[in-house]
Amino acid sequence: MASDSLRTGLAEDLGHVYRRTWWALVIRGLLALALGILIFARPLDSVAALALVVAIWALVVGITEIAHAFDLRHVFSSWWVLLLAGLVSVAFGGAALYYYPGLSLAFIVLWVAWWFLVTGLLGIYAALQLRKLGIEWGWTFAWGVFSVAAGGLALAFPLATLAAVMGLIAGFAIIGGVALLVGALKLRSAARSAARAA
Repeated sequence: MASDSLRTGLAEDLGHVYRRTWWALVIRGLLALALGILIFARPLDSVAALALVVAIWALVVGITEIAHAFDLRHVFSSWWVLLLAGLVSVAFGGAALYYYPGLSLAFIVLWVAWWFLVTGLLGIYAALQLRKLGIEWGWTFAWGVFSVAAGGLALAFPLATLAAVMGLIAGFAIIGGVALLVGALKLRSAARSAARAA
């Protein structure tokens, strides 16, 4: 009798977990799909929204870092570094709002270009070290050169860089949304199979 009630309680708990998980997957999948489709349908509005997100993100991160710096000043001797980082972030966020959307968009382009250039230069350096060791280095060198070239192109063509960033965000949102919805369908199928087996 006790084992039957234990089994019933366990089945109810699993049912609740299943329903919450299934709905979470479906809602997140639909939101991701909607975001991806919206970016492709309204690219200029999406770029403007991304610029606003960058500015607000900088403000929130900066305020958080300033608060942490003051919290840690009694236990962390270099607390002022965190304070300085927070002040810089708040200043950038305020300037990005004031010069909206230009400063945020310029930051995105520079960040992408910097990332390509630094990873490319590090790849070329790693390839040269591999060559000294007699290890295959050609592909590493080629990818390093490609990355440096991509960084240069990102700086030379900022509008194309922004379009590529938005396209990647939209693409990942759509692919992620589809994956979440497929996961929800597989979860439903697994739950039905488990119910039939029980």
